[in-house]
Amino acid sequence: MRRLPALILSLGLTAGSALGATSPPPQSLDAILSSAPASAWRDIPQDRLIYLRLPKGLVVIEVAPRFAPDHVANLRLLAGARFFDGLTVARVQDDYVVQWGDAEARRPRGGALERLPPEFDHRFTADEPFTALPDLDTYAPQTGFTDGFPAARDPLSGQAWLTHCYGMVGVGRDNAADSGDASELYAVIGQAPRQLDRNVALMGRVIEGIDILSSLPRGHGPLGFYEKASEHTAILSLAFGDQLPADRQVHFQALRTDSSTFQALVQNRRYRQDAWYKAPAGRIDVCNVPLPVRVAP
Repeated sequence: MRRLPALILSLGLTAGSALGATSPPPQSLDAILSSAPASAWRDIPQDRLIYLRLPKGLVVIEVAPRFAPDHVANLRLLAGARFFDGLTVARVQDDYVVQWGDAEARRPRGGALERLPPEFDHRFTADEPFTALPDLDTYAPQTGFTDGFPAARDPLSGQAWLTHCYGMVGVGRDNAADSGDASELYAVIGQAPRQLDRNVALMGRVIEGIDILSSLPRGHGPLGFYEKASEHTAILSLAFGDQLPADRQVHFQALRTDSSTFQALVQNRRYRQDAWYKAPAGRIDVCNVPLPVRVAP
């Protein structure tokens, strides 16, 4: 069997008008991105980036303060106190999540709270950006993209929330809804576990280094936790970009979803026209839309 074509892209976005099911574009995805004007890309500020350094390399996360402002603020305090430095990745569950940090670690917290009200969803406003997909979704009345993240909405209740797509980052918690404080985080490394939507505070997404997280050795204890300390992966450091010196910062850009480039990209994915595809789906799931990110030219 011939291998599927590789898609060498990251995840990324903002919002605009709804995406309609118009006729497919003739261009390839590479051609769409290479012809995108500079205005189709947005700069990601350093105070929205988390740099997680592991022995195998750098993982970069873009945070979503619109959806989880208290958890993002708490994480900033923890990072500033170097809470995570020297802790470990303690859980890697196959086709599910990678988890790191330690809520019970007795170390400086920089004033961060130990319990926070849940931020599983929020009431959206009329001016909140949202690029809607036309396709039906199993888990939500409407899906699309807000501020560069895959999201869902319920127009009847007025609630919006982030969706558990590959690479999304959430806050580990116990049974109590207010037991997560961002001292334990996880990233999705398997098929999108959308049943977790609105049950966890999603606070960001991996834009660089998801291959590092997804290739870590699997844990063989319950829920994928490592059974031996020697199996853990050490966290060398975790900090926000603006907490780092300039020479350790990387400047990223994400494709804007209020651009014609993004609309062409979505249609390209809904109606695959390359030679390998014989039956284009004509629809797409929110977690299967590529959200391109690049290092700023």
